[in-house]
Amino acid sequence: MKNLIIAIDGPSGAGKGTISRALSEELGYRHIDTGAMYRAIGWLAIHRGVPFDDEAAITALASGADIVVEGGVVAIDGHDVTRAIRTPEIDKTAAAVARLPQVRAVLVARQREIGQSGGVVMEGRDIGTVVFPDADVKIYLDASEEERARRRAGDSAHSGGPVEQKAVAEAIRARDLSDSTRKASPLTLAPDAVHIDTTGMPIGEVVDRVRTLVKDRTPAS
Repeated sequence: MKNLIIAIDGPSGAGKGTISRALSEELGYRHIDTGAMYRAIGWLAIHRGVPFDDEAAITALASGADIVVEGGVVAIDGHDVTRAIRTPEIDKTAAAVARLPQVRAVLVARQREIGQSGGVVMEGRDIGTVVFPDADVKIYLDASEEERARRRAGDSAHSGGPVEQKAVAEAIRARDLSDSTRKASPLTLAPDAVHIDTTGMPIGEVVDRVRTLVKDRTPAS
């Protein structure tokens, strides 16, 4: 049976991580969180004092970094940053890194190398449009801004602790604008992606819908 390339895209708080992990575990596929790669580069830039307005320096950092984003672990150059990259500060630095075309070129090449043999559930914001435009399954998860803010406000790993939903909504709005207006690989719905609005949907129901899509696109053995 062919090992599929499954692309799951969408904005912050849409449920990409939760659904991607559940699906990968069920299928026995690798789960690759591409957003974590940008976060890791942002963390390393801060760690080494590299300014975010120096695209050449950030690109050199990305080119030489050893990044691991599998098995629930995120590490860069030997540093386990799994928890360190899930903070409001890194949310902002990741957006800054993601706007750099040369950095995206480096990381997109790595993502293609990781997933080219299939058997992967890859989540991000440009998987179905740029990284793997010919992915076997393309899914775009979304939810209302209010719903996404509520989820993030309740996730201490992202919010950094108790925080008002209004503040989280403002941060999400800013990230949405940054992702959708950047010149390099903007967040957008691929024409052939299946759009799923997860607002008010239980996780199990979303997983069921995604599972059905994957099954329908799996060639008979």
